[in-house]
Amino acid sequence: MKIHNPFRTALLATLGVGLGLLLIGSIQNLQTILLYVGTALFLSLGLDPIVAWLERRKLPRWAAVLITILAVLAAFAGIILMVVPVIVQQIGQLVAAIQKMIEDGSWNPIEDLRDWMTAQFPLLKVDDVFEYVQEWLNSLDYGAIGSEIGGSIIAIGGAVLSGLAGAFIVLILTIYFTASTPSLKRAAYQLVPASKRARFMDLGEQITDSVGYYVMGQVSLGVINGVLSAIFLSIIGAPFPAVLAVIAFFFSLIPLVGTLTGSTIIVLICLGLAESPVTALIAAIYYLVYMQIEAYVISPRIMGRAVAVPGAVVVIAALAGGSLLGLLGALVAIPVAASILIIYRQVVIPRQNER
Repeated sequence: MKIHNPFRTALLATLGVGLGLLLIGSIQNLQTILLYVGTALFLSLGLDPIVAWLERRKLPRWAAVLITILAVLAAFAGIILMVVPVIVQQIGQLVAAIQKMIEDGSWNPIEDLRDWMTAQFPLLKVDDVFEYVQEWLNSLDYGAIGSEIGGSIIAIGGAVLSGLAGAFIVLILTIYFTASTPSLKRAAYQLVPASKRARFMDLGEQITDSVGYYVMGQVSLGVINGVLSAIFLSIIGAPFPAVLAVIAFFFSLIPLVGTLTGSTIIVLICLGLAESPVTALIAAIYYLVYMQIEAYVISPRIMGRAVAVPGAVVVIAALAGGSLLGLLGALVAIPVAASILIIYRQVVIPRQNER
């Protein structure tokens, strides 16, 4: 190919590369805002089926949105008011038990370590080792360490405040997106040519419904696991059942491996903190049975209206989303994969069959 004006071609190429770099830099700078918007849009699609159900009961859109938002906020507030005092009480009990052991002299980890090392390593000069450790501790610059700890505490406090501010922004955006979902859909549909608009609207409604039912189903699975865990762990006398129930709830929100991971953590905590290892064994048996019931009974009924995604696609999508956006990316990746499958099954395959 002959280039008639090399200077103009090079200039256009340079401008194109510069524009691409500028666009990439802008996306990186706005990634936090884009994350807020994506999270709010994801949550609003999850609330949309509830709003649609209320609208079918002859409620106006604004009333359905208001009732849905207030119900969600009331549910979370109720959970926090019920769970947080119990968690605080159980943490206080743990601290009090440790303090009592120290005051009674029944628990002295340094002396226990010294006796264990003396018994296990008779040739080792244990007193010299502890003396060396004490000299090393005395040589530390505690002023510098304190300043570093103070800086870390400030950084943690800033992260907590930033997280709370982000949660408030996501809440406001979720309310807005939930209230204006129909208008946003209409605006998106207007971008498609009129000859293909009906088909695009059909696909769009299927995708949004699938995402909504997926979000509702995953939250429902988390609630069921959390409530049942709280009841069962309280019955068997597991340590800190409220804390373990919260762990079960949040891990159940993670698709595919969340319930298994949360159950493993709970069993390990029971094994380490319970009075008897039998408690951990009973908890392990319970979660093995529960995971089978969830996989073959509960999950198919709850997630039946969402698009079924093959297991291999779930794993690949979760890994890809997690590497890009962390835990949120792993959660969002599954409905995104389901949307791609809808397009693949209803658009790509029919076009290939027509050729």
